[in-house]
Amino acid sequence: MSTSPAGIQDPGTATADPGVLETRLATGLSREDFARHIWSRTALLTRRASDFSDLFSARAVDELVSRRGLRTPFLRVAKNGATLPDASFTAPAGVGATIADQVDDTALWREFADGATLVLQALQRTWAPVGDFTARLAAELGHPVQANAYVTPPQNRGFDAHYDVHDVFVLQIEGTKRWIIHRPVHPDPLRDQPWTDHRQAVAEAAQGEPHTDTVLEPGDVLYLPRGWLHAAEAQGEVSVHLTLGVHAWTRYALAEQLMRSALAELRDDPWMRGSLPLGATGPDEATAPVRERLLAAVTEADPAPRFHRAHRGRGRPAPLGPLAQLAAVNGLGPGTPVRLREALEARLEGRRLVTRVGWLDFPEVDLPALARLLAGEVRTAGDLGLACAGRLLRAGVLVPDTQ
Repeated sequence: MSTSPAGIQDPGTATADPGVLETRLATGLSREDFARHIWSRTALLTRRASDFSDLFSARAVDELVSRRGLRTPFLRVAKNGATLPDASFTAPAGVGATIADQVDDTALWREFADGATLVLQALQRTWAPVGDFTARLAAELGHPVQANAYVTPPQNRGFDAHYDVHDVFVLQIEGTKRWIIHRPVHPDPLRDQPWTDHRQAVAEAAQGEPHTDTVLEPGDVLYLPRGWLHAAEAQGEVSVHLTLGVHAWTRYALAEQLMRSALAELRDDPWMRGSLPLGATGPDEATAPVRERLLAAVTEADPAPRFHRAHRGRGRPAPLGPLAQLAAVNGLGPGTPVRLREALEARLEGRRLVTRVGWLDFPEVDLPALARLLAGEVRTAGDLGLACAGRLLRAGVLVPDTQ
């Protein structure tokens, strides 16, 4: 058995799959070295890390904006450092598709020809190869991952110097782009601490000596921890790059879960629900005993249930095809090949199986089979028992294994 960074044991042979971090993003570094020396600490540029043509391309951009009926916010457009209003590149799409915020490819072309950058957002939801890649990376890192594509005309910049509130891997797909990177003015920003809160400091820092000034070419990968300042400009041809945003769980987030768990317990304490004395003009008299009980509650609190619930809520399970699912249910037999649906964040809590698509309670007799399922040891419906397998298929927890 091997252990992933998320702390989940994965079945496999003695030779563990090195994963996409080692083989395609931070090539030349082991996952352990990346975690120890790079993750959340410093920028990393990896030249010729991989050929990313299997993930995305200029042809994919054209298909998405002209044939897929994209709607906002799956696309936004930026020019001269500002985001354009949606109405400037959207319109109803004709008979049977009169929704007003669909992408108007003609209007979009005109904006692009005039120097605008196209930002295809949440590609993990709209382009299958990117979705599969981000799901693998998220499983390896133990943090949610989303993907945007930035398509910039020659000699144009989509956004001025800024920082992101998530870590990023920048994958240069086509063309070249110059990146100017400065150290943080506000290290490790939280989700509610955007760069606009430090606009003046960001602008001043961007005028100083950069940490890195480089041109990315196809196959290059740049990693930036959250908070690192950056601005990018296409060179002599159209630039297409993917940004994989890693929405890191923080110690602050864990503290929030601890506090919420403690406060939930204190709701059942009659003394804590009691009123302050009449005539109280401030918290001074009551602070000491309240603090004492709060600290005791925090010490005893178990943040795990809330943390796992929040973790499940920040991601999506792998895609599920309803027709293939129905065929598996109708044709279910002992030899039907099945597997646990990926990215479910499934876990047993007593007799309850909790997943991203809901929870199910099971009798004690089914628990050993469910444990084998979570360990990756189930291959057929007969391994689980037909009744249990059918229930899990209908719930969207189990899927037919067609590989």
